[in-house]
Amino acid sequence: MSGEGSAPRFTALIAFALRPVSVAAMLTGAVVVQCAPSLPARWIDGLVAILGIVLCLLRRSRLLGIAVVAIAWTAFRADVSLSQRLPRALENDEIVVTGTVHDLPQIRDDATRFEFVVDSASRDGESISLSGLTRLSWYETPPRIGTCERWRLHVKLKRPRATINPGGFDSERYALEHGIVAVGSVRDSSENEKLGQNFCIDAFRARIVETISTALDGSISADLLPALAFGDQHAMSADEWTIARATGIPHLIAISGLHIALFASFGIGLMRLLWKCVPKLTLRLPAPIMESLASLFFAVAYALIAGFGLPTRRALVMVAALLVANLTRRAHAPIHGLALAVVVLLVADPLCVLSAGFWLSFVGVGWLMLCLQGPRRHNWRNIIRSQGVATIGLLPLGVWFFGQSSLIAPLANLIAVPVICFFVLPLGTLGAFIGAFLPAIGFPVLTATAFVLDGLWSLLESMSHLPGSLWYFAEPTPIALSFAIIGSFWLLQPRAVPARALGALLFLPLLAPIRSALPLGAFEFYLLDVGQGLAAVVRTNEHTLVYDTGPRYPSGFDLGEAAVVPAMHALGVRHVDRLIVSHGDSDHAGGAVSVADAFAPDFAESGEPERLKITASQCLAGEQWTWDDVSFRIVSPIPPLDAHGNDRCCVLDIRSGDAELLLPGDITSTIENDVIASLSPIASYIVLQAPHHGSKTSSSDAFLDALRPMLTIFSTGYLNHFHHPNAEVVERYAAKELPTLDTSETGFVHITFDGTGFHLVERGRIDRHPYWRE
Repeated sequence: MSGEGSAPRFTALIAFALRPVSVAAMLTGAVVVQCAPSLPARWIDGLVAILGIVLCLLRRSRLLGIAVVAIAWTAFRADVSLSQRLPRALENDEIVVTGTVHDLPQIRDDATRFEFVVDSASRDGESISLSGLTRLSWYETPPRIGTCERWRLHVKLKRPRATINPGGFDSERYALEHGIVAVGSVRDSSENEKLGQNFCIDAFRARIVETISTALDGSISADLLPALAFGDQHAMSADEWTIARATGIPHLIAISGLHIALFASFGIGLMRLLWKCVPKLTLRLPAPIMESLASLFFAVAYALIAGFGLPTRRALVMVAALLVANLTRRAHAPIHGLALAVVVLLVADPLCVLSAGFWLSFVGVGWLMLCLQGPRRHNWRNIIRSQGVATIGLLPLGVWFFGQSSLIAPLANLIAVPVICFFVLPLGTLGAFIGAFLPAIGFPVLTATAFVLDGLWSLLESMSHLPGSLWYFAEPTPIALSFAIIGSFWLLQPRAVPARALGALLFLPLLAPIRSALPLGAFEFYLLDVGQGLAAVVRTNEHTLVYDTGPRYPSGFDLGEAAVVPAMHALGVRHVDRLIVSHGDSDHAGGAVSVADAFAPDFAESGEPERLKITASQCLAGEQWTWDDVSFRIVSPIPPLDAHGNDRCCVLDIRSGDAELLLPGDITSTIENDVIASLSPIASYIVLQAPHHGSKTSSSDAFLDALRPMLTIFSTGYLNHFHHPNAEVVERYAAKELPTLDTSETGFVHITFDGTGFHLVERGRIDRHPYWRE
């Protein structure tokens, strides 16, 4: 009897767990963990799980129990993922790994980059504990790396490590979400050897991409079609991504639910065509079941060909759950099928809540289900309305995750979505499949597809230059996000609801936050985290100055574009009054073009303007100006300009009463005494950017004794190969009891100054410390 009674009770519990309100509780539990600064010990996590199960068995506390179980499950999965990362003791050691090339390698002129699944590793001939997904770069003259090949490689690895800035991309969170355990490079060694070739679907995917490249050589579609149809974004340039973001179509480039649903619908269409051709089959095979199975087959097949990456798997689960819910008649409304999809994803991988795509996909579909209920009329009004719903409903999340939004996205999507979904995707996929085996038939299909795609892209490129195509917003607060979500819900209510337009007012804290005005004589300083380089932003009440712009690497990766510009947007900077590039070395001047293009500074100067790729004047000692009662003065270089390189740096001194900030760039001890002489008298409260990243050629005893800085900040990269800051220099500061910070450990540093001193406001990595950061 007890067994008979427990089964219905368990079934009732499962049914309760699939209710939308229960799914919301599960989501809440998963999100709570992401806000934690650290994870609990596993034995504590086990106790939490038991408590949650007990609460689930009690009728009145089931929602709380579901949330508690979700917390325990998410924390456990996160702990397991973090424990799989490269041990700290192995960082920067040279080890030998054996494994398989995963996904499609990215072949560039400077290097080949690829994902590598490690199944065994050793150091000095002894086996070590390391397995999982790594990201590797092979520089100089790498051999041709093929998908699914097995290799033994001599590598140097690090744990995933992000630069932490306002509005910056968190690569550590991305690594946790995607299961990346290490990043690094392949070393030149006789141990590097190809061991064989495995069979995998990615090999066929690589052949398809190569077919497209061959058929469309010279066309912009050779870059775009592999990304749109097969998830291979490696060939897309920065300019092409800019156009995509400005027109709001990145969701068409990432393989999403739209792609999977489209191919699932092909399966349904083919089965219905079969029923029409052979009606008697419906007497033997239930049409709904066969249509669902066919659609699921097409969805899975396309997902495999599209790379079966994390976004693709998430989209496949969502579409499959909707099909299953509909097939089993467990969904009384479409929202119940969506709830089932969320539950399946959270059970399989609760860390999916770290992904912006997860929220944009499910929230977008949820808004459309709620706002487009009623008779299904596929007319132009519903199409336009759906774009409006998506724009308003997803605007808060877009600003929260990306800090930007496109005002022309609804119009661009009205054009792009039908063209891509009903022409480019089906014909491009068909042409690539056929072209891989029968080029004479497949290539003309690809050429026709490219003709349409090139025309569409030309139109989108023109639209991307329209005013308001891309708007940037200051970094939002959770409260501002909450108000905007409520505003979305209010605006999207039925027409009968009064005063719906007032919901727009709740967007103001998100879209137009009020920045606290700095009093006259005060300024704020941000030393950004740009790895082994330098970039700083100084703001008074009405003016902004940028000092150095971060590095640009031979690969083309530009920290000015990737870190400095997004940070300035997140800080609400709209205009730069003055840009100072201390000297011409790439770790200081590499991002100058990106910053200048983004903000068009009124005036630019440098210690070595002839080495820059922007127009700049020569800075000279003696220049001075005042903004909002804050004094700025260039104290070096001193004419005649005999020095070169580091000692030609623009040294900037900023003062507010008895508080002072000194930015010496990369000067060496050779001219430090000249700088001291120019600074007299020295303020009582001085903050120093450590000269030359803490190199042993700088920060002399005489320099430090004269300044006695209250705080010194080293701007360095994590485990950089220069070994900055130098150990002797660090010891020199410590011996003099001079406090120091290092951006490789703190992330960005935010300090405010007024006439009486300074205040350390924030250290990004320390004060913004989710559990996945070290």
